[in-house]
Amino acid sequence: MRAPARKRFGQHFLSDPRILARIADAALLGPGDTVIEIGPGLGTLTDALRSRAGRVIGIDVDRDLAAMLRARYRDDPHVSIVEGDVLKADLAALADGPFTLVGNIPYYITTPIVFRALEAPRARLAVFLVQREVAERMSASPNSKTYGALSVNLQAIARVEILFPVSAGAFRPPPTVESAVVRITPRDVPLVPPEMERQFQRFVRAAFGLRRKQMRRVVRTITGASTPEVEAMLERAEVSPDVRPEAVSVEGMVAMARELGEVRGKR
Repeated sequence: MRAPARKRFGQHFLSDPRILARIADAALLGPGDTVIEIGPGLGTLTDALRSRAGRVIGIDVDRDLAAMLRARYRDDPHVSIVEGDVLKADLAALADGPFTLVGNIPYYITTPIVFRALEAPRARLAVFLVQREVAERMSASPNSKTYGALSVNLQAIARVEILFPVSAGAFRPPPTVESAVVRITPRDVPLVPPEMERQFQRFVRAAFGLRRKQMRRVVRTITGASTPEVEAMLERAEVSPDVRPEAVSVEGMVAMARELGEVRGKR
């Protein structure tokens, strides 16, 4: 099956059979599992998933590719192809039960797709092929150059592993950046409860928007609270007022968000 890659969809088709097999293996699929594939493209990864899972659902925004894949799998009751935008699709409804997510994600919308995938009810795990720089940000630890809002917001609800790198030569056409495969496993008990997720994400983005400031100044700017109030909040959260956001652990950010929530609730 051949089709031109469309720049507006950020298409780079993975063609290395060894990499395709490793991605499918990383999803830890069994014959009773349902897997949703984001952007199946030419169906190369779809074939690898089909040999490991009981059911494969592919979602592709490219109308022509979706039509080609529907024709290709029309006689296979275990594969279904949906034309649509994964950011708008009801993944849980499509799966109608527990599911795994796998995909070669367009680099220009990686972050929205990752967070869309982690909305409840969540996949049991997700395996994504992403830009290597983004993979490093997703899994970064405090006090590293790549640690930021993406790291904190993601790690508060899931565990992230970088499994292996993928060179540009594995794609057609080759991208201008290097890639990596990551596995995201939702925590059994998220550090942030569902009702607090949006508030937490806003706080984290605001804090890292002031990443060169010390936490004392960061919290004052975000909340408008007085210095004594801020100092008390930081002490209760066990976060040093003199460190910058990039030095605060995920757990520390969660504690701070809880403090902010409680203070605002009393006002």
